[in-house]
Amino acid sequence: MKQVVQNYKSGELSVLDVPVPGCKPGGVLVRSAFSLISTGTEMMKVSEAGMSMVGKARSRPDQVAKVMQSVATNGLPATYRKVMGKLDSYTPLGYSLCGVVEQVGAGVDDVKVGDLVACAGNEHALHAELNWVPKNLYTPVPEGLAPQHAAFGTVGSIALQGVRQGEPQLGEVALVIGLGLIGQLVVQLLTAAGVRVVGADPDPVRCELAEQLGAVACGDPGSAVVETAVAELTDGHGVDQVYLAAGGGSNQPVELAAQLSRDRGRVVDIGKCRLDLPWNAYYEKELDVRFSRSYGPGRYDPEYELAGRDYPIGYVRWTERRNLACFLDLAARGRVDVAPLISHIADFDDAVETYRRLKEGELKAVAVLFRYAGAEPERTAQAPTLTVPAVPSGAKAASRATGPVRPAGTPVRLAFVGAGNYASSMLLPHLAQREGVALSTVVTTTALSAANAQRKFGFERATTDLDAVLGDDSVDAVFVVTRHSSHAELTKRALLAGKAVFVEKPLALTEDELAGVLAAVEESGNDRLQVGFNRRFAPLLREAKGRFGTRSGPASLRYLVNAGRLQHGSWYLQQGTEGSRFAGEGGHFIDTASWLLGADPVSVYAVAPAGNEDLQIVLRYPDGSTATLSYVTTGASSFPKETLDLVADGKVLKLDDFVRASVYGGKRWVSSRLPKARDKGQSVELASFIKAVRTGGPMPVPLESLVATTAATLAVQAALVGGAPVTLARSL
Repeated sequence: MKQVVQNYKSGELSVLDVPVPGCKPGGVLVRSAFSLISTGTEMMKVSEAGMSMVGKARSRPDQVAKVMQSVATNGLPATYRKVMGKLDSYTPLGYSLCGVVEQVGAGVDDVKVGDLVACAGNEHALHAELNWVPKNLYTPVPEGLAPQHAAFGTVGSIALQGVRQGEPQLGEVALVIGLGLIGQLVVQLLTAAGVRVVGADPDPVRCELAEQLGAVACGDPGSAVVETAVAELTDGHGVDQVYLAAGGGSNQPVELAAQLSRDRGRVVDIGKCRLDLPWNAYYEKELDVRFSRSYGPGRYDPEYELAGRDYPIGYVRWTERRNLACFLDLAARGRVDVAPLISHIADFDDAVETYRRLKEGELKAVAVLFRYAGAEPERTAQAPTLTVPAVPSGAKAASRATGPVRPAGTPVRLAFVGAGNYASSMLLPHLAQREGVALSTVVTTTALSAANAQRKFGFERATTDLDAVLGDDSVDAVFVVTRHSSHAELTKRALLAGKAVFVEKPLALTEDELAGVLAAVEESGNDRLQVGFNRRFAPLLREAKGRFGTRSGPASLRYLVNAGRLQHGSWYLQQGTEGSRFAGEGGHFIDTASWLLGADPVSVYAVAPAGNEDLQIVLRYPDGSTATLSYVTTGASSFPKETLDLVADGKVLKLDDFVRASVYGGKRWVSSRLPKARDKGQSVELASFIKAVRTGGPMPVPLESLVATTAATLAVQAALVGGAPVTLARSL
């Protein structure tokens, strides 16, 4: 299928051939009929992409701050690779469309194949021939509403949520500053609510259009027209509400809002304009400044948008989806008319040229639509299934503690399932140029991420069809680098297909999932498995362990992980589906401790202070050694992320965030110089895995150790719930 994408580094726009997205449970696959270009938001994004690197930094100081924090935490080289990887990637455009349901995912019963739906979301309602849309981001189109008009659903919801924040009442007077697409819709919604509206915009064409659609008077913000109209309509008191629907760097909209508001009036920010509030003006009138967050309640909440958990109507009357349905209903009943806003309808194949004309000013438009060919549904289409190939009853493959040897001179062929940020920044850069490795296929559920990985790292093929990869005899090993909740199931399937498997941590999120992986090993006889516990492969830590030498008595290990707080919206916070944060990454630190101590833990104890996510974990080992792991989220961001001390036999090993290491004993050793980057072992780990696959030798870490580390990680939650140490069984 085709999709509009932009390279944020170069600014290049293109219509790219990408794989068709999979139809996941909880949503529908929609074939686009019309999608709407937001001439405000999208064109701002397009313009930013065309800026120099300095210009991009100036336009997004919030992102610059994140980059600087990443430099402090991960070092300059790793941060540079991460940032440039993100910049030099295809990003999607679009967030408002109407289309026909082509496939229905499991758990969806409110629409069927062939239904017309309006869709929202800058990750789901893209300028693409097909989109997968979760349940709370689509709604059926009412009878009689044309699909090109239903494509306005998302921007209509944005305008509607802004109006709701203003709490308009019959007979009030409102000022709308900025008469672009959102402003024009706000004018109509206010008029439908019985509010008299004055508009302000420097473009006389937009002012005339707003008056046609219901505004009492409109004019240039700097002219006397707006001020005079407000004075006449309010008897000189000022407007009850001001809606800021303008963009740009001027502070004029904010100053005009204060000037023309009545005492204790309401100012609602919908657009993205400068908000340098003049203190005296806002204080003296005690103005109520409010923000309108996109489409309404549910926005940026992954439990609502992705997991499909609706808010009870008794507590949240107007959610994203209800706003979307409400706007479509108003349009279907003629209370809002979007037809006069459509300046141009372009064929989807002409998308790049359309953006160019908009950017260069050749096409003056309030709203532009893309029209897609072939939007009629294939009513016989069925949702894809993820079935495991049947194994003959009683059939057991011979155990393969060692694997097949690759013929001399032939590369190890790898397939990646998932190509997100970690895979793209920490794994694939080490593999793309490695001699004797061929990147065969990348599999993702979203088409664009597969296309990005194929372009950047040279995969031979990009697809959304996992079965095709698992059935490909030429693929030697499968990398599972997806969200945590899918790791165990994908690992099972790859093992049963006879592939060597590299799965990022965690291997499993529950005891049942871990048991399922082991059952797949037993059934297939295939134990060619590696989990991404990379720290034991870090060169600096390996050298320090060698300098420390062997020990004769029990050891005491202390490991502080200054994990920090997650950003709002991070999928790590989706504990209902993705497990706790520690369950996701705690295996890293338990594995490191066990490797340093040369054994697997026999018991786990954990406590957590009330009110935060900090954990104190004690691991006990067979020889009496202990490891105390402090996993904290409340520490200072300026402090190193990982510090470790190992004490035994009159010696101390100290690691400072993979930047410096030292050993104190009969003869002190300190790493001679700071490394160029924090090398946490990914490169060595990958080289060891590739070597094992190529030669048929043992996996880098024994399966028993992988299972023990996973079991210990899962035992942390059990220890927290039970309030007592958890003993770990020593059998597979």
